[in-house]
Amino acid sequence: MKILIIEDEQEIAQNIKTYFKDNGIQCETAKTYNLALNKIDNYDYDCILLDLMLPDGDGFDILRELKKKNKTEGVIVISAKETLETRLEGFNLGADDYLTKPFHLAELLVRMQALIRRKNFKGNNNVVFNEITIDIFSKSVTVNDQKLDLTKKEQDLLLFLIGNQDKVLSKSAIAEHLSGDMADMLDNHDFIYAHIKNLKKKLHQAGGGDYIKTVYGLGYKWEDE
Repeated sequence: MKILIIEDEQEIAQNIKTYFKDNGIQCETAKTYNLALNKIDNYDYDCILLDLMLPDGDGFDILRELKKKNKTEGVIVISAKETLETRLEGFNLGADDYLTKPFHLAELLVRMQALIRRKNFKGNNNVVFNEITIDIFSKSVTVNDQKLDLTKKEQDLLLFLIGNQDKVLSKSAIAEHLSGDMADMLDNHDFIYAHIKNLKKKLHQAGGGDYIKTVYGLGYKWEDE
């Protein structure tokens, strides 16, 4: 999972980032309207946590930009504004959820996980693809009821591939998903090949199907045999 936290209060943003990181979730932050738009233009996220009051712009305008750009990220508004009118405007502009400050980080995490399950995995806690089962909460993967020993990157890669079944994913898109905006600093994306190779090997050894296909010159995709 990759999350963008749009929040100008750095203590709040850092608390969310630390808590989510402890739960295996990769987070990026943007403390201004312009920086947020730049990240939205250049990267894709599973979920955006959006503060409405930014020093150089309005969070509602970010919702409008997301709609204009046909972005599909789930959005949870996190705001000190708690009027009915503000909530309704947020939902009318495309927000998926609304959480009023102050809030418990545990509640924010649960809401975010539920949103991603609804959007990517039809609300299921377990992602099942033929003989493969992924428990999103326990972060365990089984193939033919045999537990698979995967690294965190390999688990993230597996979920990303299954969540985008039949779509060709470029190496840069996979690198961005696994490494965030750090991917821009890498000289190449050779590490993607290593992760793909290791994941395919582990799936095969456990009796899994050959679902990861190489699309030469473009990237990889997950498809049923």
